[in-house]
Amino acid sequence: MVGRRGCIAVATLAAVAALALWFVLGGWFGSGPLEKDRNFIVPNGASLSDVAQRLEKQGLIRSADGFVLRARVFGGGGGIKAGEFAIPAHASPSQVLAIISSDEVIRRFVTIPEGMPSIMVYERLKAQKQLTGDIAVPEEGSVLPDSYAFENGESREAVLRRMQAAMRRTIKELWVKRASGLVVKTPEQALTLASIVEKETGKPSERRMVAGLYSNRLKTGMLLQADPTIIYPITKGKPLGRRILQSEIQAVNDYNTYTMVGLPKHPITNPGRASIAAVLNPAATKALYMVADGSGGHAFADTLEEHNRNVAKWFAIRRERGEL
Repeated sequence: MVGRRGCIAVATLAAVAALALWFVLGGWFGSGPLEKDRNFIVPNGASLSDVAQRLEKQGLIRSADGFVLRARVFGGGGGIKAGEFAIPAHASPSQVLAIISSDEVIRRFVTIPEGMPSIMVYERLKAQKQLTGDIAVPEEGSVLPDSYAFENGESREAVLRRMQAAMRRTIKELWVKRASGLVVKTPEQALTLASIVEKETGKPSERRMVAGLYSNRLKTGMLLQADPTIIYPITKGKPLGRRILQSEIQAVNDYNTYTMVGLPKHPITNPGRASIAAVLNPAATKALYMVADGSGGHAFADTLEEHNRNVAKWFAIRRERGEL
């Protein structure tokens, strides 16, 4: 009888142990309660216990305490990363921990096009609801146009700092590769001239030619007469939406190159890498004049007489289009 009772006791203990093991393993490797795929945010500085409470509250796991206990037994109980993560439906607690401990953070992007003025960079960053905090309008010409990744909850200031650091790296890299005999003597002057080139042509193949033309004007002391420099003080670089007024052409300020010799006081937009490179290696040309040619580009001329003929052609094109 004693032997039989002993066997029964052993069998019972084995069954209890098996049930306990099943409970522990099943609660870690079994399917979780999440019905649909969803994103989960791990805040900066959050502990494993903090994250477990958030996971339970949002329905990704059944028990925060059970998650922490099993994570420490099976998963080391640490190494979680801050950021936003994609959690699939019915992910097991083991899968959840593996995901939030990985580098698979969801990244979003904000794109700054070439020639976007700083006021619009500011507005674009402010419009990103996943970013936090406030920023001031950055200095014109301080942001490198590009696409920048960011994480949900990241500060606008941090993203802006990356944009500005990228511009500093770019101008430093291109400046050491500049051609000899340039009219621009400092990186700041290069950025200012590049901002005019950026605004004056949307045709990539023309950038070096436009840079060469304006370099020639600067060397000879001619007025640059770049229309975007008239518009900048009025709109801070946003589209004017109408024709420029005669009074605006005659306005005297730190930007209007119709009434001042030389470069504006500061850039008039954020130039892209290609426009900066064009200014630092302009085309070897004698051109001093340009006018639209009707194809999206410009007709260039070395002399005023040739320029006047190009202007006449442009007006003829506009008359044919019914624009005059």
